[in-house]
Amino acid sequence: MSKKIPYLILAPGFILLIFFLLIPLVSVIWPTFYNGSFSIESYTSFFQDSYNVGIFVRTIRVSLIVTLICIILGVPTAYFIAGTSPKWRGLLMAFTLFPMLTNSVIRSFAWINLLGQNGVINNLLTSIGIISEPLALLYTEFSIIIGSIYLFLPILIITLVGVMENINSEIMEAAETLGASRIKAFIKVVLPLSIPGIIVGSILVFTGTLTAYTTPQLLGGNRNMMLSTFLYQNAMTLGNWEDASVIALIMIITTLLVMKGFNLIANRIDKRGEKDA
Repeated sequence: MSKKIPYLILAPGFILLIFFLLIPLVSVIWPTFYNGSFSIESYTSFFQDSYNVGIFVRTIRVSLIVTLICIILGVPTAYFIAGTSPKWRGLLMAFTLFPMLTNSVIRSFAWINLLGQNGVINNLLTSIGIISEPLALLYTEFSIIIGSIYLFLPILIITLVGVMENINSEIMEAAETLGASRIKAFIKVVLPLSIPGIIVGSILVFTGTLTAYTTPQLLGGNRNMMLSTFLYQNAMTLGNWEDASVIALIMIITTLLVMKGFNLIANRIDKRGEKDA
């Protein structure tokens, strides 16, 4: 009986997932495969349309760029926070979490005020004579990337701080004692030990950027449509639920493939570390 207790505890959660997630998802996606006969024409026609392919490629490109920049900014920031005293660490973590307490719509409108033609950045650059005409910063891929970094960077930092806190500081001291500079010791010692946190944080950032709706819609507009905004347009504006379901499944499969890719990268890094050891 004791062996069955964990399954009994998990059963309500599984039932909720099946009834409120799996069944609705299958009921929406199934018509894209079967309409009198089995066919994948809906998916082949999606990728035969250059407009659709452009949106798909843009979404992947933006998500990868945001993930890469978040790693570059987040890893040293998390290392610095993890190395501070508990008192300062709590304060810095609070500052990191503070942007997440604000609604994403409000944060996107803040970037509109910063990046617009009459926004703070263009007015500042014009007033000091760097530019003569306002730059087209808003409603571009650049604005989507900036807004997404601001949105998801705290998630990566929080994930990494939890991992780096558990790295013994004596390992760094030992590496420096053996002649490694602080930067080299960080790259050779701390970074490999932080790979699990980097992988988890990267997956969260990538999937968040891939599926985010508010930021791409408000900062990118219709000229720089992402898969999430394209799905919304098909479902809510055009009433084309079949195409919306196709886009939804493509997003799900893309996310799963990218997660698999990140896991393969992590495994290869671990194997290299074992060989070097």
